[in-house]
Amino acid sequence: MQVVLDFLQSNLNDLLDYVNDPNKRLFWGYLVSATLLAVSILALTAKSTLEHTPTANKSLLAHIFNFRVWLNKTSRQDYLLWLLNKLIRSLLIVPLLFSMVPIALCVSKALSGILPVFSLTVPQEQVFFIFTTLLFLLDDFSRFFLHWLLHKVPVLWAFHQVHHSATRMTPFTVYRSHPIENMLYAMRMALAQGIAVGICFYLFGPKLQMIDILGANLFIFAFNIMGSNLRHSHIWWSWGKMEKWFISPAQHQLHHSRAREHYDCNLGTALTIWDRLFGTAIYATKQKQRRLRFGINHPNLNTSFVHLYWVPFVDAWKNIVRLFQTRNKKGA
Repeated sequence: MQVVLDFLQSNLNDLLDYVNDPNKRLFWGYLVSATLLAVSILALTAKSTLEHTPTANKSLLAHIFNFRVWLNKTSRQDYLLWLLNKLIRSLLIVPLLFSMVPIALCVSKALSGILPVFSLTVPQEQVFFIFTTLLFLLDDFSRFFLHWLLHKVPVLWAFHQVHHSATRMTPFTVYRSHPIENMLYAMRMALAQGIAVGICFYLFGPKLQMIDILGANLFIFAFNIMGSNLRHSHIWWSWGKMEKWFISPAQHQLHHSRAREHYDCNLGTALTIWDRLFGTAIYATKQKQRRLRFGINHPNLNTSFVHLYWVPFVDAWKNIVRLFQTRNKKGA
């Protein structure tokens, strides 16, 4: 019994530490910056943004912290998923994950076997910058590519649809995901980091250091402080011409839109270049409709909280059976 209590206490402490960890989206600095940005955005666009909403005559903060959004059914589900997924991850997923260390060693060894063994003489500051940049680029691309697969492969979409089932969005919606998807993203992170470390270890030797702000990658910190939490929110913020290079909060809201023309768009996290290469980029500046409807059409997924965990397995199995039936028909 004491072991169980210690396990729960440890995970509860970890959840509370989210607000103090710059590597988490709920870091207090990111939440404060998102709130200040939201107030500024709404103040500048108050007439067009608020005049047709129920909060038109209320304060800007009342609009941002609208109870209809924060206490909505799917928002309450987000909070529970955040809590339970942390327990599931600690109990079942983490012990199964591989580390980036063996991946880095394999990459470095493979490069040494294919290419001449050498070490570049580069100023230490430049090495750190190259390493930090490569970490960011590989992390961002691997996020995009896995996200693309989650949308394009029916078996994977069965699990990713949990995230898209939210009809209202808050910063906690980023944690609205199925444990299977969490496992895939954790494996992706280990792979991306292992490749980056392996390449730079081969090129520059073991003296590698990431340029960070409060322990978070320089570029990821900059992205998060620039209102990343507004991506999952009801605050519309387009970045104009910058959207050709960086995913704005409004672009990610289009990604969650129920409108057919927005399906499978803006799959990137920070950079738009991957969406441009794959033909999935849509720019918010060209969208006239700002009051988007979120969520997906699924008869069973949101009927109960338990279904958010169980229905994806059912849907995934149906897709697997359908795939084998299709192959059998073609082979007959």
